[in-house]
Amino acid sequence: MARTLIRDIPQHIGKQVTIEGWLHKKRLLGGLNFLTVRDRSGVAQNLIQDKDEIEKLRGMQIGTVVRFTGTIVADERAPGGAELHEVTVEILSPVSDEPPIEVDKPIPHKSENLDTLFEYRVLNLRNLQEQKIFKIRASLVREIRNYLHQNEFVEIDTPKLLAGATEGGAEVFKLDYFGQTATLAQSPQFYKQIMVGVFERVYEIGHSYRAEPSATTRHLTELTMLDIEMGFVESHQEVMDTVANMTKQVLQNVYESHADDLKSLNAPELKLSGDVPKFTIAEIHEMYTKATGTDTRNEKDLIPDEERWIADYARKQLGSDLVYATDFPKEAGKFYHKFKDDGTVAWADLLFRGLEIATVPLRENNYDKMIEQMTAAGVDVTADGFKYYLQAFKFGLPQHGGCGFGIDRLVQKTIGLSNVKEATLFPRDINRLAP
Repeated sequence: MARTLIRDIPQHIGKQVTIEGWLHKKRLLGGLNFLTVRDRSGVAQNLIQDKDEIEKLRGMQIGTVVRFTGTIVADERAPGGAELHEVTVEILSPVSDEPPIEVDKPIPHKSENLDTLFEYRVLNLRNLQEQKIFKIRASLVREIRNYLHQNEFVEIDTPKLLAGATEGGAEVFKLDYFGQTATLAQSPQFYKQIMVGVFERVYEIGHSYRAEPSATTRHLTELTMLDIEMGFVESHQEVMDTVANMTKQVLQNVYESHADDLKSLNAPELKLSGDVPKFTIAEIHEMYTKATGTDTRNEKDLIPDEERWIADYARKQLGSDLVYATDFPKEAGKFYHKFKDDGTVAWADLLFRGLEIATVPLRENNYDKMIEQMTAAGVDVTADGFKYYLQAFKFGLPQHGGCGFGIDRLVQKTIGLSNVKEATLFPRDINRLAP
């Protein structure tokens, strides 16, 4: 008999079907034995009364892979409104060791429990609530791709082994590459700008590597990033609008398609306004200093508490979970940024519920100006790592801008998780290199 997925069994009331999956829960009550089976589509309750069939499950633990054949009976008390009766049991892959955690029970996400959470990640991902996090994550990524395809962006894949650091600085992983020193990519920054000269609009969703202190709730050493670059833009605002509109559409669609899952995970109510509010870095410093008494006016970036404060202000006062922090001071800029005449950088950070999820700058596209800015920043423009990058500028790039957008952080804040690592299947930080 062909396998029936559990979600489809209500369509076969009164018929005999075969389901296959993992033994998810057991309630042995003597004459009435209820066993729950899980497959990719859901869970089904099975009533087994025959002693010989129950005997087949003696010593079998949760996780045992089984095949159950039985007759579908309608029962509103059962998951999906139907269950299997007169069940025959076949063990496909036995599990005799008792699992170290109970996957049919709520999995605690308290900070003191995270080490246990990740140590038994292989098992706790079988928990139905835990699975919802990563189904929502998959939908967020799918919606991002849908938006970008609709707006004529071409998806690209770029190398993660580089001859030199894209961003510069010490926060890179170095490794031996056949006698040469290579680094793991911090971002596809150079490549996506190069590809503007090919397709005008490009994006990549891939892993980036940051050798930075990651024993925080907001950092990882291996992270998933969305990188966008778009050419022939009229202004920085055009880039900001593209990233904002994408984010709003993605969130709206996922909140609609995963309404029940988000509610069961206690996700915050989604609040979006027509235009994403924006404040300059200087304005936020002034507002925060006045409101809290903590003077941040000499800071070149927002401190984490400022990010939380302005995001809370935008949500309560302006009805928006998203807010832009714009016009970073010149000293915060990098050599590939577009610097403005007023001493600021055409660079914005998109904040979502108190956390920066995207940096959204305009790039310098003039070859001579780029050489000037790189030299002023102490960058060796003759280094092999910059040779091909500068070729793209020398042979013509239009005005362009883009973003580096944290997928892990987007998932964390969409669901309302306390730590970005909870939004990652197998997180990597300074203390964890497994599983």
